[in-house]
Amino acid sequence: MKKSVRLPAFAKINLHLQVLGRRSDGYHELRTIFQAISLRDTLQLSPSRRPDVTLTTNDPSLPTGSENLVCRAIEAMRSEIGVAQGIDARLEKRIPVARGLGGGSSDAAAAMIGVLRLTNAKVPLARLVEIAAGLGADVPFFLFGGRALAVNRGDEIYPLPDATRRSILVVSPRDIGVSTKDAYQWLSSELTNRPEPPNIWGFCALCWSRQGKVSNDFEGPVFRRHPRLGEIRAGLLQGGAAEAALAGSGSAVFGIFRNPAQARRAARAFRQDSVFVAETLTREDYGRALGWRASG
Repeated sequence: MKKSVRLPAFAKINLHLQVLGRRSDGYHELRTIFQAISLRDTLQLSPSRRPDVTLTTNDPSLPTGSENLVCRAIEAMRSEIGVAQGIDARLEKRIPVARGLGGGSSDAAAAMIGVLRLTNAKVPLARLVEIAAGLGADVPFFLFGGRALAVNRGDEIYPLPDATRRSILVVSPRDIGVSTKDAYQWLSSELTNRPEPPNIWGFCALCWSRQGKVSNDFEGPVFRRHPRLGEIRAGLLQGGAAEAALAGSGSAVFGIFRNPAQARRAARAFRQDSVFVAETLTREDYGRALGWRASG
């Protein structure tokens, strides 16, 4: 093993998010376009003299046992490649937790890649995607980064051409949290009254025809229960954002700006919240930052 590896774990936003309904397995059928952004956590992995996996973090609210996705990801990879030696993980959190930015899923994917780099092992990409999907629906995307179409539970990923780099302002309200489970329940009550959604080609055509636009099915039910999130979205647009939307099921809201200076100026309007200025990441830049290339 190497002495240690240090990797970024980047956040994501959803440029489009459409929820079609509940599946027979209890999950929801999604169509979404993921976009990786430069807001990130940092994960360091090192060999341990002990036989188990240990995790420390700067966020006291996070569990550090087997329920944490980082630990589960490391254990899954150790089992896959047959590594008996223990691994120590140190996670520096910066991505707000439970805000729809995919931080936990990204941490898990970084842990998977980190184990490969630490041990110099190789696992076929199809198998890595399978392991990632077993950890969580968003985890497979974070093996690739960039911009991608996701279907089924959000775990079936199709990389898309990278778009022009844009500045992103993420506003994370300190006093509002939205449970993903609650958001799906709120939305489910409305799905039966919706017209038949377009097929996947219609969805792609709609997204293509509205390039530069964003949409999120969660906004209606979430904004009705948390009106301030809608006010944040309106404030981003008033501050010069070309588009703004809820991040995942919330509660963070993001705006798309032409440049970082414009995003920083807009951030001044949200002094009571946590704000982050980031930029979109291409798939190439994403892979380079993690020190690996997703290939079969």
